[in-house]
Amino acid sequence: MATRMKEKAAAHKASADKRPHASVKSVRISPRKVQIVVDLIRGKKVDQAQAILQYTPKTAAPVVLKLLNSAIANAENNLAMNRDNLYVAEVYANQGMTLKRYWPRSHGRADQILKRTSHITIVLDEAE
Repeated sequence: MATRMKEKAAAHKASADKRPHASVKSVRISPRKVQIVVDLIRGKKVDQAQAILQYTPKTAAPVVLKLLNSAIANAENNLAMNRDNLYVAEVYANQGMTLKRYWPRSHGRADQILKRTSHITIVLDEAE
């Protein structure tokens, strides 16, 4: 049943993305609101992205800043990259699970409330 498991695992490991990244799942902020903040830092150098996030008055900014700091720490500690050469290569916010709640209305009816969540991912890369 388990044919070529070692070969498959080696091929998967060789093709894995070697860039430092960090992700957070099920953040209780709508992905539409997170994408506004995420678009501000895409393609920027790491220090500039931190400065932008620190002074952005949006609810998602502290979450994305914490995630960026985690990605920077992964690059420095795990892959021995220099912080001065890092930039935000990819950053995206996908839709997570949706919590469904109900709001009572008149005449015994109910309206549905959708509480959306986000999966946020940051991928860094070294500038040449």
